[in-house]
Amino acid sequence: MSDSDAADLKDLRVVADYQFGAGAGDALFPTDAEITISRSRSGRPRQVSVEGERVVTYGTDGRFTLGVAGGRRLRDSLGDAVYRVQVGDESIPFVSDGKNAFAKFVTDVDPDVRSGDEVSIVGPDGELLGVGRAELSADAMLDFQTGMAVRVREGVGDVE
Repeated sequence: MSDSDAADLKDLRVVADYQFGAGAGDALFPTDAEITISRSRSGRPRQVSVEGERVVTYGTDGRFTLGVAGGRRLRDSLGDAVYRVQVGDESIPFVSDGKNAFAKFVTDVDPDVRSGDEVSIVGPDGELLGVGRAELSADAMLDFQTGMAVRVREGVGDVE
């Protein structure tokens, strides 16, 4: 890893801790893993992959968008309740296929979730179904019976 990659990785860990909470930087970018940073034409970090899987994309707004591997890493390291939206059984095939999650089917949500936050979507058993951007706050997801709760960016694929 080059010196610029090491410096950028340190900064990316700080951003992850800020966006997702203490420990997120180490969860997403472990020191003992093979980490690849792809860059924009200007040299700015864009995609970050760990062990060949895209974990996050670093946006021009200074925030991360999660990949499925990133959602899995956060869930495994920080616990089930962090930036998580839980949906009922009827949503499993849709969300895992990359379709949006609707408020009507949300059964539980991390109370700290705000509109615009990156979240993991899980089923009733806690299995990861996908990742995306919250369109509603936690309270609204639980209160509303209509409307999109999470705009799903990536689903895990077929769930058995």
